[in-house]
Amino acid sequence: MDTSQTVRRRSFLFTTAGGAVYGLIGMRGPASTRPLGANDRIHTGHIGVGGQGTGLLRNVVRREQKQGDVKVIAVCDLYNRRKTRAKEVAGLDNSGVYHDYRELLDRADIDAVFIATPDHWHAGIAIDAMKKGKDIYLEKPMTLTVEEAKAVYQASKQYGRVHQGGASGASSAWCWKAREVIAEGMIGKPVWCQTSYSRNNPHGEWNWEIDPNAGPDATGEDYVDWKFWLGPAKKRPWSADRFFRFRKFWDYSGGIATDLMYHRLTPLHIALGLGFPKRVVGTGGIWYCKEVIDTTTGQPDVREVPDTFTISADYWAKLSVNIPSSLVNDTGVPTLIRGHKADLYPLEGRGQRGIRIVPQGPYQKEFQEKYGKEEVVIEAEPREDHMSNFFSCMRTREQPTLNALVAYQVMCTIGMSVESYKKGRHLYFDAEKEKVTTQPFKDMVDRF
Repeated sequence: MDTSQTVRRRSFLFTTAGGAVYGLIGMRGPASTRPLGANDRIHTGHIGVGGQGTGLLRNVVRREQKQGDVKVIAVCDLYNRRKTRAKEVAGLDNSGVYHDYRELLDRADIDAVFIATPDHWHAGIAIDAMKKGKDIYLEKPMTLTVEEAKAVYQASKQYGRVHQGGASGASSAWCWKAREVIAEGMIGKPVWCQTSYSRNNPHGEWNWEIDPNAGPDATGEDYVDWKFWLGPAKKRPWSADRFFRFRKFWDYSGGIATDLMYHRLTPLHIALGLGFPKRVVGTGGIWYCKEVIDTTTGQPDVREVPDTFTISADYWAKLSVNIPSSLVNDTGVPTLIRGHKADLYPLEGRGQRGIRIVPQGPYQKEFQEKYGKEEVVIEAEPREDHMSNFFSCMRTREQPTLNALVAYQVMCTIGMSVESYKKGRHLYFDAEKEKVTTQPFKDMVDRF
């Protein structure tokens, strides 16, 4: 089964409130792309305007007001209250507000689409948008599964669209400077790197506020189109917990891996050119959150995803990556790239922007003779911010910092870690066939 068939098979067919049946991959024909001149304003549409989506919307509106080179012309959501808020933020009239994202994509005057829906919708909307001739800013994670990520990557090539993944760490100055010095051999052969992203929320991470009157049976501002929102996911009765706190449930999210670890792994891919993983395992569990009492329901937390999780991955580039993280203890591990000659530490925040190189013991003398210091701090040049990079690449048609290929490669490790955890076994990635397998390669011993 090819990738497009796999995506279709994930039930990307459903019946809308009006009774019409649509296939997300195969809907309608491609629209022509509006040519962008050097001085033309980029017109944006925004699909999904919850917390993160509204944050992106506000950023574009600020740029519109300050620089005038972009303009928000459409917003879309399945919850009426969020649509109204987005309409006010963007200063739109009702003609720019949509319930069905496909109607927004039908507009030939939209150049770029910002997609900030729950993860289970990313693939279908992204592919539909690119088929309609739109460039996309696709929030992290790229998709919910590896197969979907491959389909989005293939669509970006087929339709020639700019894809900017929504993990802004890809535009961090440190990882691009690290990329330079690693390529020059300053740390020797990279063999192991680590990073982490942890939090500690006494109320349970992702237990966001629930609007008590919202639901599919409500009217006016409180109406939620629950059937449409479920889309390719399993059909279920209305659940405010699932709608407002979707990151706690496997149907719509991969938990820590897709929400937080995607952010941290992406800069390592930039710095090291990691490519595809070779073997991935995800471990962890719900060690504490089941003891948290939900302040809305008064009942124990019903999350499905682990509150503590670790990714261990080996790459075809011949190095290993470890990412331990927790939602109930915020003491993580520092980001660190280990080479056989030296270690590389990112320096960011508090006025710092760059990297620090510390030689390994056997190579200290060689390092000091070459660089004149026991360790070296290298400042990184400021870079264009992540959203500006997206808009710039829309005009130049160059690849953005988190293009579709890199986003897909990161998603392979993230998605495989989630599936490994759920299946309780190591997973492997055949880079030639671009396929996840449970079979180890000849140079590996499957000890589990």
